[in-house]
Amino acid sequence: MSRAMDLIEQSLLTNVLTQIRRSRLQAGFTLLEMLVVLVIIGLLAGLVGPQLLGRVDTSKVIAADTQIRMLKASIETMRLDIGRFPTEEEGLAMLMTPPQDERVARKWRGPYLSENVPLDPWGNPYVYRPVTGTTMTLFSYGADGQLGGEGIDADIGFLPTTETAKKQ
Repeated sequence: MSRAMDLIEQSLLTNVLTQIRRSRLQAGFTLLEMLVVLVIIGLLAGLVGPQLLGRVDTSKVIAADTQIRMLKASIETMRLDIGRFPTEEEGLAMLMTPPQDERVARKWRGPYLSENVPLDPWGNPYVYRPVTGTTMTLFSYGADGQLGGEGIDADIGFLPTTETAKKQ
């Protein structure tokens, strides 16, 4: 009987060792499987990547337009308080710091922004110029940082008229 038990134990041990060897052989991925996965990932990145990058440019244009509208509303509020737009020299900084003129400083109720005056999404300052007592230009030069342009390079905001642009 002990001989039969020894044979059963040896048979079980052999079966267990065989299963362990098989599982080790089947545990990894083949080189071919890895290459197929890498090709699929490359195709997805090639198809989706350019579409996402195009949306980044569009979102920058939208962000610039939104910031300009926010800045214009703040300037209009300040104009109601002090009775005039900031001069070109005072610029957008006057939204955060009171003017030097003591008479105007008494009427100033700022700061008119919760944070410093932002740069446009491309890292350039917004262009502000008063035109008359009731009109102004406030814009970003767009992605190219230059006057004019098309698409994402186009100027964004409350742009100067042709007569104003000639004076600049």
